Amino acid sequence: MVSAPLPDLNSLDVEALRALVMAQRVEIERQQELHQQAHSNYAEQYSAHVETLSAQRLEIERLQLLIAKLRRMVFGTKSEKVRVQLDQLELQLEELEAAQAAAETHVEPLAAKTRTRSRKPLPEHLPREVVNHLPEQTCCCPGCGGELHHFGEDVAEVLEYVPANFKVIRHVRPKFACKGCERVIEAAAPSRPIARGLAGPGLLAHVLVAKYADHLPLYRQSEMYAREGIDLDRSTLAGWVGAASELLSPLVAALRNHVLAGTKLHADDRGPRGQVFVRGVVTRLFRCFHPSDMNPSLGTPA
Repeated sequence: MVSAPLPDLNSLDVEALRALVMAQRVEIERQQELHQQAHSNYAEQYSAHVETLSAQRLEIERLQLLIAKLRRMVFGTKSEKVRVQLDQLELQLEELEAAQAAAETHVEPLAAKTRTRSRKPLPEHLPREVVNHLPEQTCCCPGCGGELHHFGEDVAEVLEYVPANFKVIRHVRPKFACKGCERVIEAAAPSRPIARGLAGPGLLAHVLVAKYADHLPLYRQSEMYAREGIDLDRSTLAGWVGAASELLSPLVAALRNHVLAGTKLHADDRGPRGQVFVRGVVTRLFRCFHPSDMNPSLGTPA
């Protein structure tokens, strides 16, 4: 608000000066009242945000305790129902934590950080990309013009994600012909995981891990690849999975021999999330645990 300019005080009489002082006093009281009202409204909003954050933190702690309890019950008699309930609670906890982070942005930064969080350092094995941020002037001080010297630096790390991308590896085999006998010489073709297949070993491993470790169906993987401009339908991916299972059969046999070499074998009647369709019959799988994986005293390791 722009205040009106003061008149020439020397030209005013006593009554005019008294009226001017009273007008200024009324204006100051009005400004103070507006300031107190704005402060009161802000205090109410801040108190409401603090109460919301406190309630969300209590709910997050309750869900964390409940999830920890359900995780200890996973191998019980009703483990399937427990796992479904656990997945639902994990999703609820994720949504609540996201809502809490959004609510904290409406509170003052200093007031919102009522508790300090110990942040884990980023893994050392990750590659580091150093970005130097230099001031506009590095030779002389912008204030006095004195010479600047480097005495330290502030370092902050940000975890970034580089999206996975596809690439095409072109295998080129030059051909050479003998001028004397016209014999053609060419290097042998490199071996492929699948004969005459399009997928390389890295792509096959990615498809298998996404399907069996991350529980990502093939049709969803096909949709993800389509967003990258790669046309891989579900039937093609299914053929790759079947061919890869044949490639991994020696490893499966070795694991089977290792597991059956023990004196005891513990099994859990809780089946996996999926079922296996073999020769027109839906077969339920069972989880088996080698005794040496849980307690060496329960059996002799292979």
